[in-house]
Amino acid sequence: MSPNLPIIRIGMLGCGVVGSEVARLLAQDQEELSARADAELILKKIAVRDLSLVRPGVDPALLTTDALSIVTDPEIDLIVEVMGGIDNARELILTAMQNGKSIVTANKALLARDGAALYTAADKADVDLYYEAAVGGAIPILRPLRESLVGDHVTRIMGIVNGTTNFILTKMDEEGRPFAEVLAEAQILGYAEADPTADIEGFDAAAKAAILAGLAFHTSVTDADVYREGITGITAKDVEVAKSMNRVIKLLAIAELTPDDQISVRVHPAMIPRTHPLAAVRNAYNAVFVEAESAGELMFYGRGAGGAPTASAILGDVVEVARHIASGAVGYGESDYADRDIATISQVKTQYLIRLFVADKPGVLAGIANAFSSEDVSIATVRQSGLGADAELIVVTHRASEAALDATVAKLSQMDMVRTVESVIRVEGADL
Repeated sequence: MSPNLPIIRIGMLGCGVVGSEVARLLAQDQEELSARADAELILKKIAVRDLSLVRPGVDPALLTTDALSIVTDPEIDLIVEVMGGIDNARELILTAMQNGKSIVTANKALLARDGAALYTAADKADVDLYYEAAVGGAIPILRPLRESLVGDHVTRIMGIVNGTTNFILTKMDEEGRPFAEVLAEAQILGYAEADPTADIEGFDAAAKAAILAGLAFHTSVTDADVYREGITGITAKDVEVAKSMNRVIKLLAIAELTPDDQISVRVHPAMIPRTHPLAAVRNAYNAVFVEAESAGELMFYGRGAGGAPTASAILGDVVEVARHIASGAVGYGESDYADRDIATISQVKTQYLIRLFVADKPGVLAGIANAFSSEDVSIATVRQSGLGADAELIVVTHRASEAALDATVAKLSQMDMVRTVESVIRVEGADL
């Protein structure tokens, strides 16, 4: 290593699964990473909650419980935030910026909630805010959106951005098992937390959708702007119906431009054709499908979580930010010039599958069809199977607005001939 390289000292907040891997790789690959950054990278301090925990590969001499001392240390140039949470992480990051330190973070929840304020603070302090690891683990998706596709017009993003839900839905599809049983297995294997709410109810995916939408459409988007629906209502029967239609159910994060130049951002289960590239994304893997006017269709695929994949993305940012510090430069900031409005979910148009039980008697099909027609929802296909006194109807619509579909389902639920509306699932991809 050249003795003339500038020295970039790094402070880290948090040393869990991801942080430990970052610290280990910084020590193991210090010489090579420094050569790539054209600056000597030195990990100086790591803030942790508990000094007594054993952290393999991490020098205990680096540890402290005083996080504030790290973000105010005048010798530290760059902060890596992997502690998670929102309030404490935000205050520490803002304090670090005020003290002239650039930030590399994997904190998707914080970015989706307060990204605009963090960007403003970074701009004011003339420092970097990088967060490739916040979406998709090792998958390089944010930098391509921010840099590689900056000369194009992205029109739509559709992705699988949560490994836990994708693992569950993969097992339900391939093994025909119920949701609760597969969730329990995911928890045993470490794919799901003891409290899996953030994953299975779509909160994690919604935060990532907000980040993707903001970068793709040059507008400040928060998690509050994202329509969210989890997978807890998906049954083995829903998966069976999808298979009979040569489709698979995935929890999708979708961000797209509407015809009137608004942004629709939503997270929900949807049926997609098995021929779609996202249908082949199995288990805990992630993938993001991007559509752009000139580039066409692009897909980014890989390991979406875990210590090593996430550390890979973090270290990529560390090298890039270190280059900027060494040269006295600052990278790309927030691009929110477009300032587009966010469309409500009621405005969104897609296809729907409605599965319901009805009385098995003459005139029912006509009555059901009339209910759809009265709300201006056109039926594409109807499939009926008898079940004694009742019959199961599976109706797939043509593209319709969410508002019209909701009104239709409300009307169906009030009809005497309808026993129950069992499920309503959106249908994405090629029209049925």
